[in-house]
Amino acid sequence: MLIRVFIVCILASYTVVNLQAQSNWIEWKEDVSEAEEMSGWQEQYEFLSELAEHPFNINTITKEQLEQLPFLSDKIIENILYYIYKYGPMVSKKELLGIEGMDWQTRRFLEDFIYIGASDKEEDKVYWKNVLKYNKQELLTRVDIPLYMKSGYADHSEEVLEKYPNRKYYGNPVYHNLRYRFQYRNQLYMGLTAEKDAGEPFFCKYNKKGYDFYSAYFFLQDVKKLKSLAIGNYRVSFGYGLVINTGGFSFGKSGSLGTMNRFGRGIAKYTSTDENNYLQGIAATYKLKKRWTLSAFYSFRKKDARVEDMFIRSLKTDGFHRLKKDMEKKNMINNQLIGSNLTYNGKTVELGLTGVYTVFNKVLNPDLRPYNLYYPRGKYFFNIGTNYKFFLHKFIFSGETAFDKSGKIATLNMLSYSPAVHTSLLLINRYYDKRYQVIHANAFGENSQLQNETGVYIGLESSYLRKLKILCYADFFHFFYRRYQVDRDHTSGIDGLFQLSYSPINSLVMLIKYSHKNKAKNYTSDSDGKYVLPYIRQRIHYQLSYKPCEIFWLKTAAEYVRTSYYKNINSSNGGFVNGTLGAKLSFIPMQISCSGAWFHTQSYDSRIYMYEPGLLYAFSMSSFYGRGSRWAVNLKYSYKDRFIIQGKWGITCYNDRDKISSGTEEIQGNRKADLQLQLKVKW
Repeated sequence: MLIRVFIVCILASYTVVNLQAQSNWIEWKEDVSEAEEMSGWQEQYEFLSELAEHPFNINTITKEQLEQLPFLSDKIIENILYYIYKYGPMVSKKELLGIEGMDWQTRRFLEDFIYIGASDKEEDKVYWKNVLKYNKQELLTRVDIPLYMKSGYADHSEEVLEKYPNRKYYGNPVYHNLRYRFQYRNQLYMGLTAEKDAGEPFFCKYNKKGYDFYSAYFFLQDVKKLKSLAIGNYRVSFGYGLVINTGGFSFGKSGSLGTMNRFGRGIAKYTSTDENNYLQGIAATYKLKKRWTLSAFYSFRKKDARVEDMFIRSLKTDGFHRLKKDMEKKNMINNQLIGSNLTYNGKTVELGLTGVYTVFNKVLNPDLRPYNLYYPRGKYFFNIGTNYKFFLHKFIFSGETAFDKSGKIATLNMLSYSPAVHTSLLLINRYYDKRYQVIHANAFGENSQLQNETGVYIGLESSYLRKLKILCYADFFHFFYRRYQVDRDHTSGIDGLFQLSYSPINSLVMLIKYSHKNKAKNYTSDSDGKYVLPYIRQRIHYQLSYKPCEIFWLKTAAEYVRTSYYKNINSSNGGFVNGTLGAKLSFIPMQISCSGAWFHTQSYDSRIYMYEPGLLYAFSMSSFYGRGSRWAVNLKYSYKDRFIIQGKWGITCYNDRDKISSGTEEIQGNRKADLQLQLKVKW
């Protein structure tokens, strides 16, 4: 099977000419993505995809705009702005090589988010008579068509459905979304997003309004002293996420160390199709003085939840409304939130104070389990925190300390040292009280809840050698109280990674990394005895990207995964090999990429996570276990960058089963094929 993968890639190379590479920044996303950090990557991918689709003018770029790019350290941002100030406007992207500390990898990523434009700065005044005349608009729609039948769409008798109402989906199996965007300069944005998940009704049954999810926003920024104004759906992230973070700015442990001490993005527009992680209402940031800003925000929205006996037993966050039990939870509760932030942005000191008050219309009281004794409970929640950042020569000390309504504390503190612009050392200490309660927070840590954890993280990142880049870290953590699938108090663990990137020539990039995680987990022996043992997951990943010229690229990767309990109990092995090749046909404006992969794992525990090129805004990272292969073809037709049609066909073939998945998702047979189509129009 491995030979077949490479044969397909070789044959594809003979059928095309004038090949063209994919966006370089996608390689960064793959590099920093670990299996345990996939939960927030759809929103991160959409955010970065939008920035790449609407790049910044490097000659008028601001510090705030550069800080949105997670692979740029504070020192590199400072050097970019200084270079433009000292030498004047850039005339070519090749000038990025002249910026101090700009290594080959960072330069490749940055090129996808900038363009060379005029150096005249736009005035901060919006002339409303020009808004309709000098704007940019785009419309994008996507359709996913499964080429298989799931059990949830099969016909059942009325007697069966009456007895088992959650056996059949209400809608058809097609996924569809619609995005509209209006932009005037870099100051005014308006948009509408609509989405229907597969299985949800469309203009019928329980959904007469068409799409299941609608999201609209109006966003105005940099108009005199008004830094930002958001109406409709928006995101908020201040400090390091201990009080509020719906912006998903955290990239986990394996991101760039130079950006981990960066504050949240404040108030931002919301363009994602995620149906959970956003606020709805109004928010604004106003510049009080030269270095002082004040932000305020209010949100009112309905949320999905399971309500029993007038109590909120659980919050539903997946956004699916396909079954009767899903509809019974839809918009069952109201959630109001009001908050404010005061920020001081000095040359050597940055400070912030954030307060958030959240209230539900019913009491949050999850079903009591041994592991969730200290989960958030109550009707209202109040959190206040202060964030800080001090610059002292080559040292940066930063962090945030927060308190809840009961006075319980959560604190996160970082100390970074950069002996040179290409090297960073980082030390992070965190302590989240097991009784700390917060609703809309998301911060650095190992636990899924922002509580019940303490830990120390040590990291090193360096590109001291011109062609070599190293990233390594070790994270030591401890949980005070028991957790899900861990029936014991006071457990500890370690998470480590070593990653090496090497580029002997600019057209060739190789990466190898090894990760090791040791974390407590329940284990049931053959004699039905239950124990808590160390559970170890090891991963070795190698990938190679080759771009001999501007019109050609290919990539291959291989990975090995091993999981086991203490002393190799219940060990499981797995791995994959894949290859991707992209091309642009010479006789028509069409791009093509072909990918093939072979995977083999002994069980679900050693499952692998694999990325493949997808449609715009569609993050394509899937997990596989068992034995099989995955094949995909991606076609993209572009006419003057104003009319774009893209399609992707993929098929997964299993060699160890005659049915896929279970329950309503069960597919008879060992193959699963899918078709995705996307249309984008700009004017």
